[in-house]
Amino acid sequence: MGTPRYTSIEDYLSAQDAVKARTLHAVIDLILTTFPGLEAKISWNVPTIHRQGKYVAGIAAYKKHLTFAPWSAEIIGDFKDRLKGYVTFKNCFQIPVDWEVDETLVTDMVRARLAELDEGG
Repeated sequence: MGTPRYTSIEDYLSAQDAVKARTLHAVIDLILTTFPGLEAKISWNVPTIHRQGKYVAGIAAYKKHLTFAPWSAEIIGDFKDRLKGYVTFKNCFQIPVDWEVDETLVTDMVRARLAELDEGG
């Protein structure tokens, strides 16, 4: 059987174990509380944060980790020193399922992505 299709953030979170769901929820809530003009919805079958239809961030659960994506290779590059200790890829990085959310890192990355979008990125 394939991956279920999620229709809402709540559906996605309820399909995760309690630890993953708590971490995902904490990251999503942090972003939406800090940046009230943003919205969360399911895109690509994972929770994503949008501003006026443009991707700002995404977070997804996998078997042994979570992935946070600021939707920008440039931002990952700009934050490479702060991402030491994380497994990084071109557009995202892995976080532990029980991550104690680094609120400064998350908000700084979202702020950087919003600035990038403002510049036409």
